Amino acid sequence: MTRNVYTVKQVNAYIKNMFTQDYMLNRIYVKGEVSNCKYHTSGHIYFSLKDESGTIACVMFAGQRGGLSFRMSEGQQVVVLGAVNVYERSGSYQLYAKEIRLDGDGLLYERFQMLKRELEEMGMFAPEYKKPIPAYARRIGVVTAPTGAAVRDIMNITARRNPYIQLILYPAQVQGEGAKESIVRGIQMLERTGVDVMIVGRGGGSIEDLWAFNEEEVARAIFDCSVPVISAVGHETDTTIADYVADLRAPTPSAAAELAVSDYRQIQTYMQDQQRKMNRLLQQKIQMERMRLREYQTRLKYLHPRNKLQDQQQRLVELEDKMRMLMDGKVRDARHKLAIYMEMMKGLSPIQKLNQGYSYVENKEGNAVKSIRQVRQHDRLLIHVTDGILYTTVEGIKEEHHG
Repeated sequence: MTRNVYTVKQVNAYIKNMFTQDYMLNRIYVKGEVSNCKYHTSGHIYFSLKDESGTIACVMFAGQRGGLSFRMSEGQQVVVLGAVNVYERSGSYQLYAKEIRLDGDGLLYERFQMLKRELEEMGMFAPEYKKPIPAYARRIGVVTAPTGAAVRDIMNITARRNPYIQLILYPAQVQGEGAKESIVRGIQMLERTGVDVMIVGRGGGSIEDLWAFNEEEVARAIFDCSVPVISAVGHETDTTIADYVADLRAPTPSAAAELAVSDYRQIQTYMQDQQRKMNRLLQQKIQMERMRLREYQTRLKYLHPRNKLQDQQQRLVELEDKMRMLMDGKVRDARHKLAIYMEMMKGLSPIQKLNQGYSYVENKEGNAVKSIRQVRQHDRLLIHVTDGILYTTVEGIKEEHHG
């Protein structure tokens, strides 16, 4: 009879394959008490779950740490969601944890994850639907229990940051039967009231205490609200469906008040700084405009018609002086030429000739007599001498020839 002999590796691989094909072992909730818990430097967490009957080894790798919202310690009762598989090297099986919740949260958390996936697929968590929170809200609506730390914290912080803010409280039931309907009515009523922003939340508690904020009706009321909504449910480690749907999540009600209410003192300081800046800029502007005005005044003085007239008058005076100088020059030149011409004319003047002993003869018609052929006997002639005129009659005519 032939026997089949397998290696250890083959056996471990076969067993691992059996675990892998088992649907229940791929996604299983295991409840137990934490023991031998060690946080490794690599970020992995090694621990065991035990009950009265036995123990199972567990590991949560660093990449799955998002599924753990608290620090694990010895003796805690927890519910672990994960997959059971074989570690081939040692031939042992262990639970590979994906999410860890304190005992009592397992089934509710499964419902939470299912609704979260459903609403996320519908786009209700999409950032494009998030409305901005107004920077300077004047009326803030609050949907929370009328008593408890949450409403007191919101009121105290609002009074401290800005006493001029109007708070409108809708006293909602935030836990137990009828809580989700009460929260929805509060959201819708404050929306109709016309508040600028809305805070919806409560103080911390177990997942059962916070469950009203994981209901689909509440999520849809927040999503459909036209007023920006800040969710403030529980403590920093608590996360609800309302946190994902809201326009802004605050880790606590106190933080929600900080986000919704602008600090009056900071605004006042900012306004004072802006006023000083505006005054400084205004003074600079005034100084610049004064300098520009003085420049315009100087230019106006330069371009004033009076200055133009004075310039023209000065120009006329200069032209007049120049014309006078030119005229004087012309006169001097003319006088000089006249003197030259007079000297030249002196040699040609009959008067000058008469002064030298010559005389000038003209007939009765006034024509100069230069030849005997111009006169006849008994003609009357005028003889001009230096000091007068001689009237005479031609008694005779004698012709002479000069060789």
